Amino acid sequence: MIKCHLSRILGERKQKIAEVSRETGINRNTLHRLYNETATRVELDVIDVLCRYLDIQVGELFEITEGNAEEKSD
Repeated sequence: MIKCHLSRILGERKQKIAEVSRETGINRNTLHRLYNETATRVELDVIDVLCRYLDIQVGELFEITEGNAEEKSD
């Protein structure tokens, strides 16, 4: 399973999804799904823009954890 750390990162920086969307051009719904870890797929260009905006590496945004996506939805 892949875990997204967007909520933690934005919380630490006291940033809001609306602000990130406005400044990056990334759709607010896409950011919302990443923030709540409900996204099932993300375009590479979105990951690129988000990592550059936050000045982080992909590995800081995403992490592979034990288990699978089906366990989370139960």
